[in-house]
Amino acid sequence: MSENFPDYVSVDYDDGSSEDPVDYPHINDKIEKAIEVTRQGLEQYENPAVMWTGGKDSTLVLYFVSQVAERYDLEVPPAIFIDHYQHFDEIHGFVDHWADEWDLDVIYARNEDVGEYVDEHGLEPGDDIDISGLSEHNQHHVENILEYEEETFPFLLDTYVGNHLLKTVALNNALEEHDVDGVISGVRWDEQEARADETFFSPRHDPDIYPPHDRVQPILQFDEAAVWEAFWNFVVPDTVSEFPDEGYVPQSDTDLPNDLTQDDIPVSPKYFAGFRSLGSEVSTEKSDEEPAWLQDLEETTERAGRAQDKEDLMERLRDLGYM
Repeated sequence: MSENFPDYVSVDYDDGSSEDPVDYPHINDKIEKAIEVTRQGLEQYENPAVMWTGGKDSTLVLYFVSQVAERYDLEVPPAIFIDHYQHFDEIHGFVDHWADEWDLDVIYARNEDVGEYVDEHGLEPGDDIDISGLSEHNQHHVENILEYEEETFPFLLDTYVGNHLLKTVALNNALEEHDVDGVISGVRWDEQEARADETFFSPRHDPDIYPPHDRVQPILQFDEAAVWEAFWNFVVPDTVSEFPDEGYVPQSDTDLPNDLTQDDIPVSPKYFAGFRSLGSEVSTEKSDEEPAWLQDLEETTERAGRAQDKEDLMERLRDLGYM
């Protein structure tokens, strides 16, 4: 443990070790654990923050944070939204709308040096970025941390250099600026192989890689189907007063009760449109025409619509601070 990390934090870093979703067989078991981990996260850390992508997992975590904060008279921490410049427009609209509805303080983490370079040169996704034209900070990450030897890299999120600069560096800069000591995130064991060994409290204490902090991961024990079960039985009924309490599951984007519309529901419109995982606009495709929760969640892969070059590099990216 880094000597720079606060000694006031006392959590069990082995909690969840060697476990998987089957160790939490019922939705109530999963929720009970999520509440326990979330409460520790809000109580143990002086400056926690919630990662929020606008996706189902991070929105579920945000739900637990708000519910636990209300129940135990705790503060709702700010949410960090990583703006990597390649989001679907609907994602920005969803985050802005629900941040306003829920009165959230949102920190928009951006690698502004890369963004300014892209604007100045009128680049589109896939165009090359000249590394020598970036700041010394970004050059250091590319050349010394990633040990990338080319002179340029493509302006694409789902690549080794692009993901690191646009997401990880942006996140680490925000953590340092806001002195965040606990990052509450929506990582799940079943989502990706590189995440299967995560624990509920995961240390990130090496100051040479990232600002020392812990990852607090309340929904590791959820699988994809359980996330949607939680949404339609708890998240939506608890946050939308006109929605039925008995767990109504819409069959399409027009199949909403009591004259509700998609804008009234804290579920991204991309899920209604058939996307199961939300990445960048240029490298993520819908899985089917049906809403995400109605698709074959057991026999198909959740992240099949994502760019596989980044998926293959996930373990290396996570070592550098990726979620």
